Amino acid sequence: CSDLVKKQYEEEINRRTVAENEFVVLKKDVDAAYMNKVELEAKVDALMDEINFLRAFYDAELAQLQAQISETSVVLSMDNNRKLDLDSIISEVKAQYEDIANRSRAEAESWYQIKYEELQRSAGRHGDDLRTTKMEISELNRVMQRLRSEIDNLKKQVG
Repeated sequence: CSDLVKKQYEEEINRRTVAENEFVVLKKDVDAAYMNKVELEAKVDALMDEINFLRAFYDAELAQLQAQISETSVVLSMDNNRKLDLDSIISEVKAQYEDIANRSRAEAESWYQIKYEELQRSAGRHGDDLRTTKMEISELNRVMQRLRSEIDNLKKQVG
């Protein structure tokens, strides 16, 4: 009878060692997934900062162009005493600057839209990865709980 108990005890020790090793591996995987999540969140923050900077830069550039347009209008209006057709020149220059500003705005908006869509896709992928990791963690927690219950039951049987 004591040989049987000894054999069961050794088997239980082996199972416990296997379970502990599996736990260490799982914990390592969980830690790696968490670090990956932290890195991805930092990347998202950096990209959002870059977008905000570029928006501010675009607004400043647009304001500067608009100021140049109004300065040109003032200078040409002041030269109007030469009896030239300055109104049409002013209109033409203003139209050219507005065209340039509109093209710059369209290019910038297109670029922002592309970057925004890239960020959304990236965030979606990271969100999916995070959900998958959370599900894996939940599953591992269930396995660990089941193993603990089995260990406790075996301890009760042996003890």
